[in-house]
Amino acid sequence: MGGIHGGDIYRNKVNMDFSVNINPLGIPDEVKKVLKGAADRCLEYPDMEASELKSAVSNMLGIPGEYLTFGNGASEIFMGIVHALKPEKTLIPVPSFYGYEYTTEAASSDIVYFPLKEENEFLPDEDLLEALTEDIDMLWFANPNNPTGKRVETEYLKKLFQVCREKNIYVVLDECFIEFCGSEYSMLPDMEDYAHVLIVRAFTKIYAIPGVRLGYLVCSNKTLSDRIRKQLPEWNLSVFAQAAGVACTGQRTYVEKTVEYVKKERKYLTDGLKRFGFHVYNSDTNFILIYSERPLYEMLLQRGILIRDCANFKGLSKGFYRIAVKQRKDNEKLLEAIGDCIG
Repeated sequence: MGGIHGGDIYRNKVNMDFSVNINPLGIPDEVKKVLKGAADRCLEYPDMEASELKSAVSNMLGIPGEYLTFGNGASEIFMGIVHALKPEKTLIPVPSFYGYEYTTEAASSDIVYFPLKEENEFLPDEDLLEALTEDIDMLWFANPNNPTGKRVETEYLKKLFQVCREKNIYVVLDECFIEFCGSEYSMLPDMEDYAHVLIVRAFTKIYAIPGVRLGYLVCSNKTLSDRIRKQLPEWNLSVFAQAAGVACTGQRTYVEKTVEYVKKERKYLTDGLKRFGFHVYNSDTNFILIYSERPLYEMLLQRGILIRDCANFKGLSKGFYRIAVKQRKDNEKLLEAIGDCIG
């Protein structure tokens, strides 16, 4: 699994990590406080029903609590989905998150890779709709996509969902980065119209708590939700994850501030990278995909700076790199280091 999910900070000498895409504002203070307090509850088994967390997230999203299923990160939810659905044939647009491939292979499903066009900035078009044949059982779809940072319009998603409904295809819609774009782009308000769509989200990125491991599924199909829950372990959420999740739901101002901050710093970083002559792909979220003829990963790593080498993403090649948007002082240091590297 080394090199698959971002850079390896444990086996490299790293001072600055631009390879993982978490909120540059860091963990909210209230969440830090709650995590420290949860240490006193380690003598207790966590609530298997996660009742307090379910109620808090239900109120935050404005959806019924019975639509929610929680997991040890989005990755556990993904695994629960494929083991519940047992799809014989699965379509994955590429480039996209490696976790889809990893999870699908665990269910011994045949994978069809659909290449997204670089000339279209890796955005899906009508060709993807035509590729959804009736022998496809499940579709992975990220909005916004990783590593491209691009999101699609709501109208395209509705058309996609309709095609999949007509052909009895389940859609796993990954919205793990949607908060960085703005909540208005989420498909959550339309969930009751799509019993074949499963939305997966996480607290990992927007609240900067990847080490806590907390993700959730939103599904209006009760029968399907029950099948997925039966694939998950008992006590899969620690007291830390549940306490942190409840605290996160009260961070509305923090999320709003994040969206504006990331937008500003993304432009600053994009403009700086373009000045070096790199091909910079437009992004809607907290990371940027670029192409460079120079071995940027190796040059920066010598300076203790880690970026994501995207050569192992299907649909990409050597020369593609993903760079996280961080705080201004860090973004300045990155651009300065790149300038030193390339002269």
